Amino acid sequence: MKINMMKNKTIKQLSYLMALILAGITVSHAAVIPAGTQLAEKQEIVRNNGAEPVSLDVHKVESDTDFNIIYDFFDGLVYTDQKGNIAPRLATSWETNDNQNWVFHLRNGAKWSDGTPITAHDVVFSWQRLLDPTMGSPYGNYLVDAAVINADDILKGQKNADELGIKALDDYTVEIKLAQPVGDFLQRLAHPVMVPVSKKVIKKYGDKWIQPEYFVSSGAFKLSEWVVNEKIVGVRNSHYWDDKNTVINKVTYLTLTSNKADLNRYLAGEIDITLTIPQESFASLKKKYPEQVHVSPRIGTYYYEINTAKAPFNDVRVRQALSLAIDREVIADKVLGQGQQPVYTYLPPSIGGIDFKQPDFATWTQEQRIEKAKKLLNEAGFNQNNPLKFTLLYNTLESHKKIAIAVSSMWRKNLGVDATIQNQEWKVLIDNKYQGKYDIARYGWIADYNSPMTYFNIFTTGHTQNSSFYSNKQFDQLVLESGKTGDIDGYQKALDIISNDTPMIPIYSYVNNKMIKPYLGGVYVDPRGYYLTKDMYVIKH
Repeated sequence: MKINMMKNKTIKQLSYLMALILAGITVSHAAVIPAGTQLAEKQEIVRNNGAEPVSLDVHKVESDTDFNIIYDFFDGLVYTDQKGNIAPRLATSWETNDNQNWVFHLRNGAKWSDGTPITAHDVVFSWQRLLDPTMGSPYGNYLVDAAVINADDILKGQKNADELGIKALDDYTVEIKLAQPVGDFLQRLAHPVMVPVSKKVIKKYGDKWIQPEYFVSSGAFKLSEWVVNEKIVGVRNSHYWDDKNTVINKVTYLTLTSNKADLNRYLAGEIDITLTIPQESFASLKKKYPEQVHVSPRIGTYYYEINTAKAPFNDVRVRQALSLAIDREVIADKVLGQGQQPVYTYLPPSIGGIDFKQPDFATWTQEQRIEKAKKLLNEAGFNQNNPLKFTLLYNTLESHKKIAIAVSSMWRKNLGVDATIQNQEWKVLIDNKYQGKYDIARYGWIADYNSPMTYFNIFTTGHTQNSSFYSNKQFDQLVLESGKTGDIDGYQKALDIISNDTPMIPIYSYVNNKMIKPYLGGVYVDPRGYYLTKDMYVIKH
């Protein structure tokens, strides 16, 4: 199991890094250009990001729409390399003897894009800001889940920020104390929400710091232009510590929500990497442009989130019936058909290297599921004379609309349910979800790190990302205890509970599917779906 393996890797990491440093080897994640490759004179790329970001403030966002750009603009203390190993970024080395008390040594000479030093004080400030109750960060619980001392009390406003288990020992040394050993702590630090932000700039400009004229970043690119609902432009950051290994000079992120427009502009040569590939075009594109169609597994689950605090969805029978009536194989194979796999639990296949036992209904025929669903819905008081009616929300994207149409049709045909589908812009849907202004909403979760805990935590009682308002004390306790030990039996019991309670309806596991120009080198899409522009280069064509 990868969690246990990380314990050994963590303790050995310092000696490994010191050996590299003494050998004169630079540890970096950069564009690797094969010998003999001729580069294009113009090193600029255009990526479609799919939607207007909610923000570029690390502590105000929660989706890949935002993190895709943040991942390019900011460095964390560590990152996950292409082999899945934790490697240094702003931290050059670290040590721990117990996976509970940590010391990180920052890269001396690393600078923000305005030329000022990146220090340990920025790291401390950033962690404190993430937990600030007035910030209301969707990821506010992240440090609580990581067991950082006093994180929970600070998030609840019961303790001061300076009581958090992190402090700057000097300008380039950070000490972190956890309430208990956390074997996957380094993996958690590789998530984009953990990147430091500039204390000086935020203190000076407040919420305006994300505007291009004030914005500072720590990564290979800095914000140059932001045209709302059109594009965000990043240009090369000359102050970046690894700038000598960056090739791309300019990256543009488009906010096209239409898959067709995305593809058409790609085929017209206006886009280098698409967000995804339209279902109806996938087969023909794969045949015509096989070298440009890229599909790979992604650790994530597409699901419908249910407002369990709202009647009649506070009745588990209603939630179970709606789940059973969906033919997931039709969605994965017919509606999508790009390698997605139907799922019957919230956890994507083999998360954390574990093969979990599936719920009983996963082995039933669809006819058996529908029969059981009808019985449950009737017991809950819904039938032909009193049909269940509600609204299903989805955010703007053709694939979401197609799935919503297919699912609502299944509910209508199989159960007589009247589900009105409604499209909302991403920002609006997210806001309505957290305010409880919804019945059922399209959502999805990409693993923050390769562990069941990244899925379980967000459905624990009172979690900042628990917008289903689900609460089960037995589930909470199992998650808490299993997180300490990595106990697979505890994980399974927690999974059984949440699968039965059905606060969400899992539908399929994600894949990364993109069109990528053949002249673009160095593209690596990781299992979370992130890909770094700094790794890329444009080949002469």
